[in-house]
Amino acid sequence: MTFTIGRGNELCVQAIISLAALLVDQPLEPLMRRPVELYRRLTADSQLRWVGPEKGVIHLAAAAVMNAVWDLWARRRGQPLWRMVCEMTPEEYVACVDFRYLADALTPAQALELLRAQAPGKRARIESLRDSGYPSYTTSAGWLGYSDAALRDKCRDLQARGWSHFKIKVGRDLDDDLRRCRVLRDEMGPEARMMIDANQVWDVPQAIRWIGELARFDPWFVEEPTHPDDILGHREIARAIAPLRVATGEMCHNRIMFKQFMQAGAMQVCQLDSCRLGGVTEVLAVLLLAARFGVPVCPHAGGVGLCEYVQHLSMIDFVSVSGTHEGRVAEYSDHLHEHVHDPVVMRQGCYMPPEAPGYGVRFTDAALDHHAWPRPAG
Repeated sequence: MTFTIGRGNELCVQAIISLAALLVDQPLEPLMRRPVELYRRLTADSQLRWVGPEKGVIHLAAAAVMNAVWDLWARRRGQPLWRMVCEMTPEEYVACVDFRYLADALTPAQALELLRAQAPGKRARIESLRDSGYPSYTTSAGWLGYSDAALRDKCRDLQARGWSHFKIKVGRDLDDDLRRCRVLRDEMGPEARMMIDANQVWDVPQAIRWIGELARFDPWFVEEPTHPDDILGHREIARAIAPLRVATGEMCHNRIMFKQFMQAGAMQVCQLDSCRLGGVTEVLAVLLLAARFGVPVCPHAGGVGLCEYVQHLSMIDFVSVSGTHEGRVAEYSDHLHEHVHDPVVMRQGCYMPPEAPGYGVRFTDAALDHHAWPRPAG
């Protein structure tokens, strides 16, 4: 799976068709003996690199193809993807990662050291997941356009269902943001954690001023305060608003961008996206980078299957890489789960570990038939 939010999906489809042709009739197990080699085959194709190496539509297509192969590999093994990866040895995990362009920040030897340090506690953490799940935050109450009454109702409903972390969209109008944040904080109470998400709308000086006004509501982090490629701008904002934290990564298009954000101190919360990075293979690299720099991973998941994906990634991080979910929550959106065969299971605001084999995003026939575009003739 990969997607835009509308126009442009047809470009992704054509790029997927082009990349997938490289894998037709290839046996699965030889391909996945060293997943990094498959990743390089797809992302370093000499005829496609000129379109944009590891970025843009081609990289979205690589994400879709890599995610599909990992899904198939896990289903062939009869395991949910998170469990399959968590049962890898540190050496097997490292063999999945492309360390090109990362050696100034993370070497294979350093990655092995990180993974080996967490290995003794893996079984206990798996049992912890089975018992309590993985904590999430929700965006379902905080979309722009809700009336105050609707915002209050949604907050009360979500609190009753176990959530204590809420995100609200901001950046359209300061007075409106102040009012809506006040409503959200009043409903949540002082102990709950509130996050604010600007979706890239501010210039750097504007972001600093606007966040200064919203800081009275004690947000836990500010998401995407400026252009997603502006590493130095994010660093300037982070320095100005500290100890409030900057979260970004939803639009970071490859592991090199994440490396530079972390090296610069421009990212205090890593919000990787499962469909923008080059599939599971590149996500595994970013999880290691985050552990190396001590940056908590709180994946982006705005619905339409992303929640089904990121539950696996957060559980891999918890069990095998960081060894903790302290200060970490995976995003959850309460929408559109009816379109997949194995929707997420939530308990008191936590993702319960999926048991179905694969990566979790197998859409129902009814959903595919109803939403196919262009519509079949007749």
